[in-house]
Amino acid sequence: MAGEETSSGGAQETWTVAGRTFRSRLIIGTGKYADYAQNAAAAEAAGAEIVTVALRRVNLSDPARPMLADFLKPDRFTYLPNTAGCYTGEDAVRTLRLAREAGGWDLVKLEVLSDTPHLLPDMEETLRALKMLVAEGFQVMVYCSDDPVYARKLEEAGAAAIMPAAAPIGSGRGIQNALNLGLILEQSKVPVLVDAGVGTASDAVIAMEMGCDAVLMNTAIAEAKDPIRMADAMKHAVIAGRQAFLAGRMAQRRYGDASSPLAGRI
Repeated sequence: MAGEETSSGGAQETWTVAGRTFRSRLIIGTGKYADYAQNAAAAEAAGAEIVTVALRRVNLSDPARPMLADFLKPDRFTYLPNTAGCYTGEDAVRTLRLAREAGGWDLVKLEVLSDTPHLLPDMEETLRALKMLVAEGFQVMVYCSDDPVYARKLEEAGAAAIMPAAAPIGSGRGIQNALNLGLILEQSKVPVLVDAGVGTASDAVIAMEMGCDAVLMNTAIAEAKDPIRMADAMKHAVIAGRQAFLAGRMAQRRYGDASSPLAGRI
C-alpha cells in the first residue's frame, strides 16, 4: 500500500508480539479525545492496528451510552485491554479476568501505577501481577519503568513485551533516559515499545531510531490542537524512525569531513 513502511528490498516489514503480526508500529490509546468519533478518526489517520483500551474508563457494554466498538470496530482494530487506574496487583488481575470474560481477550497490557503525582509504575506490584497473569494464560505486554534490571525480571517472568516509560504518563517530555532505554533494547529478546511520555513527532522518531519495535501514545495525539493532523504526523514519524534505524546512521565525528574529495581540485 502506498506510503507504508518497507524494507530496502521493498517488502512490507512487520513485527510480532505474542504470536500476532502487525504492520503498523504505532499503537494509540482511547482516552482524552473529545468523543469516540474523533478517537476513531485519529486511529485511522495514524494507520494504527492496535488500540489500547482502559477497561475502567471506556464504555464497552452499556448500549444506552456511546460505545467504543461502534466507532473503533473490533474487526478493524485489535483491542489491547489495559489496567489503567489500578494500584495493586489484585486490582489489575481482577480487571483483566473481567476483560477475558467479556471479550475473550488474552493479549493484554498490564500497568500498576504508584499512587503519586508522577504516576510512574509500581514495579514490585507490576512484577507480582505479571506472574499471576502468566500463570492464568494471559499474554502480557508490560508497562514499566526504564530500569534495565526490572525489565530483565519481567522478561524472565514471561512478559510478551517490555514497555518502558519515556517519561511520566501524559507529561509529553519525550525520552528522558536514553542510556537506560538503550540498555533495555540491547538485552531484550521480546519486543520493546516506548510507552508514555511522547509529546511530539520527533520523540517518536528518536524511539524508533534507537531500535524500539513500536511506540504507544495517547495524550500526544488526543491533546494536540489538531489531533487528526498529529496522528498523521506520528504515523510518518514512526515510519521515518524505523527506516533510519534499518538504514544505519553515519558515524558521528568530532571534526568536519568535506563532502567533496580534496584530491584533484582545480
